[in-house]
Amino acid sequence: MPVWTPARIVAAIWCLAPLLAFAFLGDRLARLGQKLAPPLRFSLPALFGVPYLLAGAHLGHPYWVVMYLGLPVLIAVMLARAQRYDPEQHGNWRDFAILLLLGLPVDLRWFEGPWPPHLAVISKLILLDAGLYGFLVIRRLTGVGFDLRMRREDILVGLRELLFYAPIAIPLGFALGFLRLDARLPTLGSAAGALLITFFFIAIPEEIYFRGWIQNLLERRLGRNRSLWLTAIVFGLSHFNKRSAHFNGPYVLLASIAGIFYGRAWRSRRRVAAAAITHSGVDTIWTLWLS
Repeated sequence: MPVWTPARIVAAIWCLAPLLAFAFLGDRLARLGQKLAPPLRFSLPALFGVPYLLAGAHLGHPYWVVMYLGLPVLIAVMLARAQRYDPEQHGNWRDFAILLLLGLPVDLRWFEGPWPPHLAVISKLILLDAGLYGFLVIRRLTGVGFDLRMRREDILVGLRELLFYAPIAIPLGFALGFLRLDARLPTLGSAAGALLITFFFIAIPEEIYFRGWIQNLLERRLGRNRSLWLTAIVFGLSHFNKRSAHFNGPYVLLASIAGIFYGRAWRSRRRVAAAAITHSGVDTIWTLWLS
């Protein structure tokens, strides 16, 4: 069976459409969503789970139907409670419970079961869409900075932090035996393709989650520096099981250090795009030349 059937193509577009809509029309969508009647406002997130009905394996299994259609609704309801009890947005326990609910399934790959190979990213995008709707429309969280109308400052800040990180990470990575030089020279097309894929499917989702949501909320409680360091450590620990069957210490260390520079890029202008430029630059260089 081909990987990209018509149903799977529709499912992918269905997932990407809300992400792009929030990237370019976030404020307008938030205002529009707040005008909806409550029953519609809280049932609407179930639509984020439709890609499972279109392209998931184990189609119609009650557990996965509840997960993919019900979880986005639960996220919206809990964040509405957070907004009610914490309108000043200092960070309510419900905010952090939702962040765990969004992060652990991705990190531990709990939701990849119903997807064919190479399509597990759809489950990640479904959760991201549900989180964006919950935090931007329902919670009305300020300062996230998810706006892909690229600015000159985004590029300059993103590249600046990449240049700050590289002289630390490259020697340390070789010293730890984590990096090795790949002498192959990629074509311009393959390098550009790797950069774009990394930017949209790895850097953007992770920077929204770790910087736009976690660091943003922690900063209100802990201040700029402690929130930066704590978020970087959490980001590093989220890589404990990457490229290894056991705890991958070198990866955790390098990712934690990287998280400091991604966090600096985000907080410079409170822009996810700047952090995503640093992040995608690091990952692309690693993938093409140092893996």
